[in-house]
Amino acid sequence: MQDFHIDTRCVQSGYHPENGAPRVVPIVQSTTYKYDSAKDLGDLFDLKTSGYFYTRLGNPTLSAVEGKIAALEGGTGALLTSSGQAATLISLLNICQAGDHVVSSGTIYGGTYNLLDKTLRQMGIEVTFVAPDASEQELHQAFRANTRALFGESLANPAMVVLDIEKMASIAHAHGVPLIVDNTFPTPVHCRPFEWGADIVIHSTTKYMDGHAVALGGVVVDGGRFDWNNGLFPGLCTPDSSYHGIVYTETFGNQAYIVKARTHLMRDLGTAQSPQNAFLLNLGLETLPLRMERHCSNALAVARFLEQHPGVSWINYPELPSSSMYPLARKYMPQGTCGVLSFGVRGGRDAAVRFMESLRMIAQVVHVADIRSCVLHPASTTHRQMTDAQLAEAGVTPDMVRLSVGIEHPSDILADLQQALAKA
Repeated sequence: MQDFHIDTRCVQSGYHPENGAPRVVPIVQSTTYKYDSAKDLGDLFDLKTSGYFYTRLGNPTLSAVEGKIAALEGGTGALLTSSGQAATLISLLNICQAGDHVVSSGTIYGGTYNLLDKTLRQMGIEVTFVAPDASEQELHQAFRANTRALFGESLANPAMVVLDIEKMASIAHAHGVPLIVDNTFPTPVHCRPFEWGADIVIHSTTKYMDGHAVALGGVVVDGGRFDWNNGLFPGLCTPDSSYHGIVYTETFGNQAYIVKARTHLMRDLGTAQSPQNAFLLNLGLETLPLRMERHCSNALAVARFLEQHPGVSWINYPELPSSSMYPLARKYMPQGTCGVLSFGVRGGRDAAVRFMESLRMIAQVVHVADIRSCVLHPASTTHRQMTDAQLAEAGVTPDMVRLSVGIEHPSDILADLQQALAKA
């Protein structure tokens, strides 16, 4: 399937029905699986053979969708999770433990910032936040002897900062650690971080991959190229007593990371995606290229309109030639970025609120990146827990409005924005 265009992979990858089998991925709505031999079940529990024995660890519906997403990103394996937050947590806990350290871009989604800044710290994992546009010297200085990962978003939510993936990968590898990239906004249709040196890719599948705002989910994808045998990752390279001394890198080779994520963390944390949600996710994936094309064309039309509007003080959209992110966007996402943009309403926070409350079609919702246009005020919602200094580091200002441009007709989107800005 890797020889096919990504548009074809969105439709055809992951599930290959045999003669007489269902043409569409079936929903296997079962928690358990029957076996005739105790030995067969024992071998599954010991990881000696592959198969299904409990849906928390594996399910045919999930396997099909995991295979499709791995093919889209160009990875060796994938693990679906119950949410994007769960994917972020598993991607880090799989290689970090108490006493370790993570370097992260400070320009990331507010929920992810809180996860790293509060919950991981409570687990004993320290985090240093850096500006994604910091100099290489400044980035190197953020690393410590106990650093185990570098984390960032390919397109930052909501600041729309484009991560210099190639630079970040080079810096991470110089310190013997992987680069983990959240690729939710551009999706693999528009950006494939593995091609630029990233090692692990995650998504909130709740967003564009699903695309219809019907199913929570996340995914962790293993690039399969990072060498874990450098003395920094004992969890992958030393015997696991809970599996009778198995060593993941010796037994599973370039799938060691994703197998450990499944058999260790999914086993213990239980953040599994349901078969029903995986089925809905697969339906979204089948039309992902078509939707992303429309999202991007609509968003570019909106960005050009807002850039010229007197009621708008600034705008962040990487596809505008005037954007400081334009060169990086052309490098990493030459076919388009996504349908999300952020801008400031002239008059500050109160004007931004008046603008949002004056919209007729575009709704205020706590979501982003689905087929329906929507807006949000990040400073008072998704990033509400952050201090003023943290908000500034994340690129979130009091007047910022995050606009997720849907796939409605562009003239209707523009008309709604025009009338609302007139009232702001």
